[in-house]
Amino acid sequence: MRILHTSDWHLGQHFMGKTRQAEHLALIDWLIRQVGDHAVDAVIIAGDIFDTGSPPSYARELYNRLVVELHTAGCALLILGGNHDSVATLGESRPLLAYLRATVIPAVEENLDQQVRVLNKRDGAPGAIVCAIPFIRPRDVLQSQAGQSAEEKQISLQEAIAQHYQAVYQLARAKRNALRLALPIIATGHLATVGASASESVREIYVGALEAFPTAAFPPADYIALGHIHRPQKVGGQEHIRYCGSPIPLSFDEAEQQKEVLLVDVDDIGLMAVTALPVPRFQQLASIKGDLKELEASIQETAKLASADQPVWLEVMVKGDDYLTDLQTRIQSMTEGLPVEVLRVRRDRGNAVAALQAAAKETLDELTPFDVFNKRLEQEALDEALRGQLDTRYRSIVTSLQEASE
Repeated sequence: MRILHTSDWHLGQHFMGKTRQAEHLALIDWLIRQVGDHAVDAVIIAGDIFDTGSPPSYARELYNRLVVELHTAGCALLILGGNHDSVATLGESRPLLAYLRATVIPAVEENLDQQVRVLNKRDGAPGAIVCAIPFIRPRDVLQSQAGQSAEEKQISLQEAIAQHYQAVYQLARAKRNALRLALPIIATGHLATVGASASESVREIYVGALEAFPTAAFPPADYIALGHIHRPQKVGGQEHIRYCGSPIPLSFDEAEQQKEVLLVDVDDIGLMAVTALPVPRFQQLASIKGDLKELEASIQETAKLASADQPVWLEVMVKGDDYLTDLQTRIQSMTEGLPVEVLRVRRDRGNAVAALQAAAKETLDELTPFDVFNKRLEQEALDEALRGQLDTRYRSIVTSLQEASE
């Protein structure tokens, strides 16, 4: 059986005033061609199909288009909810989508048997059993206990998630035995693991409660398809535990990454091979850095990346200690007549004034509560011990507020 593993599409993302609609439309068309060219039996999207819990109408249309076109191509689809996805939004259409060979698991199911799914090949024969595990919210697997320290909460949540994985895996084994078929077992997940390398567009999932899930706590599945981290990578160097990464760059620090989806081949013995399919760049992004003289040359060079009808989206990092009140005007004059569009200008300076100026150019959508708090701490002359105590206390308060709101 051949499975295509992807994640973190973030349909509906609003990127510094720009829509990603055209990119996602091109991505769907490209994906459908890959499904046909490589005879893919099933597609797994491991979380964050949408960017927000209330996606715009065009994002929902793209979602529906993906489902319909995969069905037409004879390919099954499994969608797992991510931390950006709304359980209600994903859940509202899943009975209908089931008729189109699309299985949606928005959240942890009350009946865990519902998270054990058989993926069929194109000919209708069973090809694999999936432990279909979405983003796990703490309230789904854990009851908060009064008086627990932040460290105790972290340990409790980690243990609860590990127990959930083991419980679903045992049900998958039982399902395989009941079918009396030699089928590989695949697990999914939407979480950060120990050692995974993230990017600035990845938001913290477990506020003050779980930093990273240890790979040793995963069950011995033949392949583990993960989402949440946007950089494609093996986890702990292990071939069978993979982040496929996001298919398009979702922040400027992802601009240099080669985005990809993964072809996963399995048979009745287990994992056969994992092959990366590079995703074309549907919109050029670039981040350049230097003083004004260096930037002028860099902008000229970057403009060569533009296509006939599509300018390059640009982030400019200005080096230097001199304060320039006309910085925006200077950058604009450098780009005049060139096929580039500057979306963000930042100052790369070490003093506190420069840090505040750079922060002023960031929107709240780009920052987590912890980013804001840390930026405020950076303005104070604090020793590391006190800084750590304040950070721990802040995380504890945010966690308590989050649990109260749930």
